[in-house]
Amino acid sequence: MTALLGFLVFLAVTLVLLGVAVVSGRAAKRIVHLPCVASAVLCLLVTIYFAEQLGESYDLEASGWMYPLHLFLAKSTTVLYLAPICTGIHTLRHPTTRKLHGRVAWSVLVMTVLTAVTGTLMVYMSEPL
Repeated sequence: MTALLGFLVFLAVTLVLLGVAVVSGRAAKRIVHLPCVASAVLCLLVTIYFAEQLGESYDLEASGWMYPLHLFLAKSTTVLYLAPICTGIHTLRHPTTRKLHGRVAWSVLVMTVLTAVTGTLMVYMSEPL
């Protein structure tokens, strides 16, 4: 599988799984929600692997300010994935924190979308090697 194909496939699968996680989470369907979240995180890690491989085919620094912005967002978002995981585990034991967990999860989802957008722009603004 090429880096571009792997990246696109796993990004799409990650986004679908995150969508199902949102819908199942809002419906309190833990039997669907928990495996979707775990699968989405694993697929995200594979997506990051392919993104790194894809980046080796481009002069990413040629994208100017987009390169450091994307790296900052990507690293921050990856670390921030711990927040909904922690609040989710807490919510399993204390259902009254479900609303907080939902807000935290939405925040990380927004960061994920911003990271995907800046990554796309970064590659578009870069020069192929």
